[in-house]
Amino acid sequence: MPTFAAMKNVLIILLFLQQGLSAQPIKKDSLHTYNKTLTPGQMKSDLQTFFDIRKAVNSGLYRYRTPKQIDSIYKWAFREIKKPMSTLDFFHIILQLTDFEGSCHNYTEPDAELVGYLNRQKAFFPYAIKYIEGKMIFNTVGAAIPVGSEILSINGVPEQQLMQSFYKYCTADGFTITEKQSSSVDKSYGIRYLYEYGVNDSFKISYRAPGTTTTQTITAAAITNDERNAVFAARYSAPVDSITDWRVQPSYSFKMLNPNTGLFNFRIFNMADDDTDPRFAGYVKYLDSVFQLLAKNNVPNLIIDLRGNPGGSDPTFEQPVMYLTDSNFKENTLAYSIFGKEVPFEQYFYGISTSHRMDSAEKEEGKKMLYDYFPKLVNGKNIQNPRYNPVYHPKSPGYKGKLYMLIDERVASAGSHMASLVKAYARNVTVVGVETTGGYYYHNGHMPMVYELPNSKIKSKFSFVHVEQDAVVKPDQPEGRGIIPDYTVWPSYADFMQNRDTQMEYVLKLINK
Repeated sequence: MPTFAAMKNVLIILLFLQQGLSAQPIKKDSLHTYNKTLTPGQMKSDLQTFFDIRKAVNSGLYRYRTPKQIDSIYKWAFREIKKPMSTLDFFHIILQLTDFEGSCHNYTEPDAELVGYLNRQKAFFPYAIKYIEGKMIFNTVGAAIPVGSEILSINGVPEQQLMQSFYKYCTADGFTITEKQSSSVDKSYGIRYLYEYGVNDSFKISYRAPGTTTTQTITAAAITNDERNAVFAARYSAPVDSITDWRVQPSYSFKMLNPNTGLFNFRIFNMADDDTDPRFAGYVKYLDSVFQLLAKNNVPNLIIDLRGNPGGSDPTFEQPVMYLTDSNFKENTLAYSIFGKEVPFEQYFYGISTSHRMDSAEKEEGKKMLYDYFPKLVNGKNIQNPRYNPVYHPKSPGYKGKLYMLIDERVASAGSHMASLVKAYARNVTVVGVETTGGYYYHNGHMPMVYELPNSKIKSKFSFVHVEQDAVVKPDQPEGRGIIPDYTVWPSYADFMQNRDTQMEYVLKLINK
């Protein structure tokens, strides 16, 4: 019989063999592990792949930029990657390329594991701040810094430099900068700050309190992402911000402000996926009931509030416009893609969302839909099937009173498309607010695609359909701009401090003149 010592040795050998077969490498949970250093060769390969995909798939690549301008910025990018750099540094280069194109549907994010690591860190900025009158204004109640203070610097980076550094994350149609201005403050102190400035344990904040000229400085400890979300939800300006927040408000709603003025809110066009959605009929019926009410009571003023509307589905946004115009109109005068039946560079195609990689069955279904919408490539253009671009006709009872449309810099996609149609075709319309991030004449939209770069694992999402909107040429609407209001009205500092809705109050004053 084998001795005890021999049996012990056999057991030890078996244990080591089992560990060798079953053990998996354990990743160290550190920024360096996920924010990998990329070689010049890896970045050159990714960058060339990225450029080739854009030229083959993105119909908007040369919408606002000439081939010479696009070639120039890519030459700059290739010069920047001659030495090894981190994934996030390379990500910053890709962001500048996508921002330069001029489409509010462009979105880029790093590898999911890197995003996950950053979200796990206790490294988030502990306060809410808000863009007011070109400044970073403190927006957290009960902190050491008074509400309304101007933030002058964070960790030594001056206020204006901070704002400019986040512009590349805030893509917009054409040359519009309004959404960049506000989002560089309002939306950039979550994970974007970590993308741009790394992981910090604390933040040295210089500020000027309201009514003073003295610069003061405090150091605040970083917090978790969950804590950050709670701070943001409890921000001082939440009562006014929530009025136009599609995450808080219903998709659409109507009320009479007084016997002479109705208010129709459209927060997001997700009330139905399309006209076959069972919800669509209820939405259309509700619209009709509102315009019946307005006609019956001969209401002289109607406010259409589109502020904060990020877009949604066709044909929901066209429906209200039919009650506001005497003209026939279409969703677009021309829409096309630039590829045929097969998806270019399919080996890098990820899906239509950065959160889900499409499987082979989903890809095949997607190709069938694409072929239905865009059936034939001719001379570099695959024009939309006309079945999906019907003519819309005026509806009765049409609204004949004074129409006021409220817009702001967050209005995009289907939201700005409706604003474009209203400005182009509505009767007696006055537009108030801030220029939209979505374009008046053009946008790239309809359908998104996501590609993942092979070495950096950076994902880039963009809409590949060139859309020429049915927008009447107007002298105050230059190309490459959003819907420009008749009265430009940003939220004021005084109204921020009093939690008043500057833009709505402005419209009501116009009505009461």
